[in-house]
Amino acid sequence: MMTTEQARAFTDQWLPAWTGNNPERLLEFYADDAFFLDPGRPNGLKGKEQLTHYFTRMLAHNPTWVWTQLEPMPLVEGGFANRLHARIPIGEKVVIECTALCFLKFNDAGKIVRNEIYFDRTDLVREINKYRQSIAH
Repeated sequence: MMTTEQARAFTDQWLPAWTGNNPERLLEFYADDAFFLDPGRPNGLKGKEQLTHYFTRMLAHNPTWVWTQLEPMPLVEGGFANRLHARIPIGEKVVIECTALCFLKFNDAGKIVRNEIYFDRTDLVREINKYRQSIAH
């Protein structure tokens, strides 16, 4: 079982890889057969090929979003849950702030084999649509 300190230390390394447009850096944390699920992919993705495609697109569209750890919660089965906070810009300003719940499970090599992230993206989708309309006119 991971300790709270180990979960916090891992997250301090992993979360910064979600900011910027460097999918290769982010992918280094994942096992080749990793499963990933988030509100944009509710059926999940499996394996590095699918994760590479998705992370490349997602990070390119969100290069300046910032995810921060609020609270790590170790789990019995080789992983931990995290409460996270996101600051998501649309255009030039931060318009969305939300809290997410994230589950991580690891293999024996310390790579992520399962990553599930849950948050309400209603406001995010609405703001993206408003932004797209504003630049289309």
